[in-house]
Amino acid sequence: MRKKVLVIDDDHEVGALIETVLDTDGCDVYHAYSGIEGLKQAYQVHPDIIILDIMMPDMDGFTVCMRLREMVSTPILMLTALSSEKDMIRGFNVGVDDFIRKPFNSSELKARVRALLRRSSHQPSGGTSHITSYVDPFLEVDIPEQRVKLSGKEIELSPKEFEILACLIRQSGKVLSHHELIREVWGSSYLDTKPMAALYIYYLRKKLQDGKHGHQYIRTFWGRGYWFSPLGMDNQ
Repeated sequence: MRKKVLVIDDDHEVGALIETVLDTDGCDVYHAYSGIEGLKQAYQVHPDIIILDIMMPDMDGFTVCMRLREMVSTPILMLTALSSEKDMIRGFNVGVDDFIRKPFNSSELKARVRALLRRSSHQPSGGTSHITSYVDPFLEVDIPEQRVKLSGKEIELSPKEFEILACLIRQSGKVLSHHELIREVWGSSYLDTKPMAALYIYYLRKKLQDGKHGHQYIRTFWGRGYWFSPLGMDNQ
C-alpha cells in the first residue's frame, strides 16, 4: 500500500522535488504551503509521515510541530537550513522525530523517510520485550496508549520523553547507555549527540517527580547509562 506523505513548506519547488523523489518510492505526496494549511491537511489526510519546513511566513515549523503533536503522533521529519545543537534540541523537544538539512540529496531523503516509517510501525524499543505497561501505587504507564498517570493524575510527556520512558520500562533493570537510548529513540544518525539523552532524562525526572515518594524510578549508573527501577526494587 502506498504511504501518504504531507509536505508543509511554502517553497513550491522544494515540494515538487520531494514529490518527484518519493513518488518513485511508493508514496503519495500531499502539499500544504503554510503552517495553518498544514494543520488542516494533517487532520483531513491522516498522513503516514509529515515533512515540515522550519522557515515559513505565517507560523514557523516549531510552532506547527507543537500544534501537530496536540492531535497526531505521526512521524515528523523537519527540513532545516539551521545546524546548531540548540535548534535540534528545540525541535526534538516539540516533537520532531528527525531532521534533514537543506540542500538534501534524493538518497538521503528516501533513507530518512523509510527509517521513520519503519520505526513508526514497530515498538519504540525495537527489542523483543513484550512489556506493555507498568503499574504501582504511584505510577501508571500504558505503553500502547502512550498514557502516564502519577498519583492518579495524567501527566503530559513529549513524544521523546515518552519513548525514553517506554524504552527504559521495556528493558527494566537493564542499564542502557547514552548511545543505546539515542539509537532506540532518535536513530543512529544522532549517536554523537550524547548530551541530548541526559537533557531528556532530566526533563523526564522532573515530570515524574522522581524521588518524591521515597523511590527513584530512573537511576544513573555513573559512566555507563540509565536504568528503570520498579517500586520495591532496592538495588542501586
